[in-house]
Amino acid sequence: MINYPHILFIDSVHPCMKEVFEKNGFGCDDGTKMEEKEIHSIINKYTGIIVRSRIPINKDFIDKATNLKFIGRVGAGMESIDIAYAQKKNISCFNSPEGNRDAVGEHALGMLLSMMNRIVIADSQVRNGEWIREENRGLEIKGKTIAIIGYGNMGSSFAQKLKGFEAKVLAYDKYKQNYSDAYIQESSWDEIVEEADILSLHVPLTEETRYLINKSLIGKFKKDFWLINTSRGPVVNTADLVLALKSGKIKGAALDVIEYEETSFESLSLKNVPAPWNYLVNSDKVILTPHIAGWTNESKEKLATVLAHKIIAFMKNNK
Repeated sequence: MINYPHILFIDSVHPCMKEVFEKNGFGCDDGTKMEEKEIHSIINKYTGIIVRSRIPINKDFIDKATNLKFIGRVGAGMESIDIAYAQKKNISCFNSPEGNRDAVGEHALGMLLSMMNRIVIADSQVRNGEWIREENRGLEIKGKTIAIIGYGNMGSSFAQKLKGFEAKVLAYDKYKQNYSDAYIQESSWDEIVEEADILSLHVPLTEETRYLINKSLIGKFKKDFWLINTSRGPVVNTADLVLALKSGKIKGAALDVIEYEETSFESLSLKNVPAPWNYLVNSDKVILTPHIAGWTNESKEKLATVLAHKIIAFMKNNK
């Protein structure tokens, strides 16, 4: 048992996480209904916090958290946490991308199949009494070249799910080398823009990846291609995406994320509806889902348990 004091849960998570912590000697407090100001006023009492994306864990927050030893982010993306400043204050940061890798891989595959076989369009037509076959003739994945950008938990899961489709799968990851495996061929950007029929994004949101997909990069692709984004909305410049959809350079886009999301990911920020958004929601070239690629019943539990065990191991090694 670890006799460390309390963890504050700032965001809601699967209840199994609290159970795992309490069995290992942690105290757990529920801060999910607290406003940000109230959390700031009490955060100095806690050894650890569990978050998703509801409030920013920035320098101001960290300076108030004078007893904090760890930050646990339920999920993969860490952009709402000032990791560098936390580490400067000897606060360890953890996430749990292993928990929803399968969910994201399956969702990306589902979006690809739906897009290339016009499933969403055809479903809507049939419900309206239209029985249109020739115009809904689909395309097969077999023989296509699929490029995966970012070969971590999510990208590798998508690659594994593609194994039986007899496609050529390339991967690019700036921060890895010699990672070709049974599922992908390690590639360069030059090879990807030369060969890709389908581009799938699996990168974190950083200053380096913000607007990674833009007019300049899109124009370098030799072929017209399909785009899948299950990473973060701002990785794609939406205005440039719309231009490419209109021109046919991008044949179709499957977007689980969009740059107009609130930072909490709980809603869209559409007070002044941007023109690119109007195009996306009215285009039959586009499939949209509300940031649910990693959002399964199974992943909710796995995200929580993976993270809890990482934190428990850390505390055991640092008691």
